[in-house]
Amino acid sequence: MRINQYLARCGIGSRRNVEHLILNHRVSVNGEIVEALSFKVQEGDLVMVDSKVVRPLESVYIVMNKPRGVVCAVRDPRCRTVLDILPFRIRQLAPFPVGRLDKDSQGLLILTNDGDFCDSLLHPSRGIIKTYEVDLDGEVRSDLLDRMRCGIWSEGEFLKPVSVDRIGRDKIRVELQEGKKREIRRMVASLGLRVRCLLRRKIGRMELRHLPYGGFALFSKDDMWHHITVGGMV
Repeated sequence: MRINQYLARCGIGSRRNVEHLILNHRVSVNGEIVEALSFKVQEGDLVMVDSKVVRPLESVYIVMNKPRGVVCAVRDPRCRTVLDILPFRIRQLAPFPVGRLDKDSQGLLILTNDGDFCDSLLHPSRGIIKTYEVDLDGEVRSDLLDRMRCGIWSEGEFLKPVSVDRIGRDKIRVELQEGKKREIRRMVASLGLRVRCLLRRKIGRMELRHLPYGGFALFSKDDMWHHITVGGMV
């Protein structure tokens, strides 16, 4: 098994994070620093990261209804994180958030310790669309919707949703694929409006309906993919 795949199964993080560790000479096998991403781990090898032994963990797949006020991070010295919501027995499996949902936003969030699953879910070739419901501080006029649909330049980036529709006088539904940093808030601000509440309703075809605010549920890998690609309410 390639070293980056092995480390991803140890809950170290996504393959990108793992490759960063290897290239910075922080990974060793049987006492020798690993220099190449192509290095293969054999059965019985002693693998260490920052001089600590790492071994593959039991895989865990979590769906959370993230509350506002917590950050999507494994640890943060200043803020409560999504991991702080989980019981110790699950935190021991070293899950991490798949993608991001900013501190002031709420709704559907996936966590896992399976780096391969994370990379597959986030890869553009999957085309996984995220759906958001956004309450604004003013009326959503048709001309503002048209501007969002055409795309908006903000901070040197071109922001364009997959779709945007009005679902109330001051409420819109937005679909995104890439999900750039604070993308919806930046688009809305460029129109002279502010976000009052931002809820992620769907990831792919998995829809948030029953999971209580701040609650979470455990899934098998197959059930998780089924909900995302075929459909299901949580």
